[in-house]
Amino acid sequence: MKLFKTAMVVGAGLFGLILGCESIEDIDRQTESLLSKRSLSLGKDTATPLPAGRGMTEATGFDRESVSGKRPQTRNPDAATLTYPTRAAEEAAQVAERLAAFQELPEAGAMEIDLPTAWRQSQKTGREYLAAEEDYILAGIRLLVERHRWELQFDGTSTVSVSGDQVDGDSSTALRVINQLVATQQLPYGGEVAARWVWNATENLRSSVSGQYVQASSIILDGNIPLLRGAGLVAQESLIQAERDLVYSARNFEQFRREYLVSIARDYFALLQQQKGIQNVREQLNRSIYEEQRNRALVDAGRIAEFELSIATNEVLSSQASLAAAKESYVLSLDRFKIRLGLSVDAPIVLVESPLPIALPEVNPQEAAAIALDYRLDLQNQRDQYVDSKRGVLNARNQLLPDLDLSGSVTFPTDADEDEGGAVYEPDDVQWATALTFGIPLDRRNERLALRSAMIGLERSGRDLSRFRDDVVVDARARVREIDRSRFDLDLRERAVQINLRRQQEQDLKREEVTPQEVADTANALQQARDARDQAETDLRNAVLDYLLATGQLRVQRDGMFLPLPGMMLEDATTPSELAQPRPAPNDPPEGPTPEELGDPRE
Repeated sequence: MKLFKTAMVVGAGLFGLILGCESIEDIDRQTESLLSKRSLSLGKDTATPLPAGRGMTEATGFDRESVSGKRPQTRNPDAATLTYPTRAAEEAAQVAERLAAFQELPEAGAMEIDLPTAWRQSQKTGREYLAAEEDYILAGIRLLVERHRWELQFDGTSTVSVSGDQVDGDSSTALRVINQLVATQQLPYGGEVAARWVWNATENLRSSVSGQYVQASSIILDGNIPLLRGAGLVAQESLIQAERDLVYSARNFEQFRREYLVSIARDYFALLQQQKGIQNVREQLNRSIYEEQRNRALVDAGRIAEFELSIATNEVLSSQASLAAAKESYVLSLDRFKIRLGLSVDAPIVLVESPLPIALPEVNPQEAAAIALDYRLDLQNQRDQYVDSKRGVLNARNQLLPDLDLSGSVTFPTDADEDEGGAVYEPDDVQWATALTFGIPLDRRNERLALRSAMIGLERSGRDLSRFRDDVVVDARARVREIDRSRFDLDLRERAVQINLRRQQEQDLKREEVTPQEVADTANALQQARDARDQAETDLRNAVLDYLLATGQLRVQRDGMFLPLPGMMLEDATTPSELAQPRPAPNDPPEGPTPEELGDPRE
């Protein structure tokens, strides 16, 4: 049939024009380019997430039956089918040995984690970081979708229909094919214009007279432009907001990277503090074992009463329990740290102390607040979102205007006298129409309510901005004071350690005049002083990073590493707060033989 062959040719050409070959890889490249431009607008050290591979993990591995099942299985055995294994009573030594095995950290083949390694690893596999990257990528995709709405849009349809009728016993059947290609363009200040090419062909397949083939086509240009309501920049509101939202997302992502770096550092410093706490308890245990051995010998010699030996023995038991608890707490914290870095819980790691010698800032609270008001990215977002609320009021007022729309169309048909018009259009047969439509605003109640809501939203946004600004000022000032407090506290805690060390040394020189209870009290005081000193060191490290974060001065390299500002790092750490330098071991007095050498004092 002539109609079928012609329709195939025209339809193939039509769909060849409208079917795109854009792939997921093309989308990824466009998204990456867009995000890169937005991130670079914040600074050259900002990072850009790579969208390639996102959401592709199991794109082809779905089992239709498993994902479409209406009743997923639940495993919840009855209580009667479960077993609760019990063990016979054991000696305390056996329990201690098993607990020690549980708390043993494998070192063979373990991954060494220092602070730079933790930062890099967290920005490669950390679940929180990957989620933040995806939020940023999704904001970019939303903008690409919105931008595409404002590009020239192509659409095409091909319709095949068969109809028949019968008159006085005579029947006829007609086959009709309509191909249509449409190009539509949104106008920047409201309305749209469209160009349509319509190809229409009909052929009688069965007729009482004869077969008949009729074909015609036309080009139609039309448009609709608002002059009052919906006219102006209000027409671009969705595009304007999407563009601004991507800027907000870029700032949020960079702010997250800074907060994430500080958060990972906090966890790392806390683990180092727990390591030192274990060492402090272990030193006290060694000292307690030594004192118990000494007192046992004095009891055997009849020089002290036996109840004084029980004081030393009790200190040994208490130190053993504290050491077991400290180890368990550390193992649990280390497992949680692995999870946060995105590592397997079973992956063996060893925490290694690394220096981060940052000089203490010389700044007063007022200067810190001024810097924060200028640099904080989240505050800039709040300010710009307040502007969004202002624009929302203007857009709501526009919706109260009456409708006044200008529309028009021009049609160029083929020759109506020809059965097969082909593609030759007749200028003499052109058809046109134009209209001006005025809509009387009889009911604008919903629009007035929307305007009132927008005005209330503007007032709320202004209060939120004012409150957020005040919070930024308070936070920046507090961070400066926290640095001074932490530095002062570290000095006091260090003095307390030295005082208790001298107290212990003096007791060692006058052992005959000191009771076991006094020795135990001094050992406990020394351990508490060391723990407090370690906590003060951690607080000071965190306080400096918190200050940089609160004032918007913290910078993160593309690979997730801390980027020091000029003059920030100490060339020679000489201040009393060597923030990340490993602390040398104190000049403690001899602590006697180790537990391995002495054995269990209860035996």
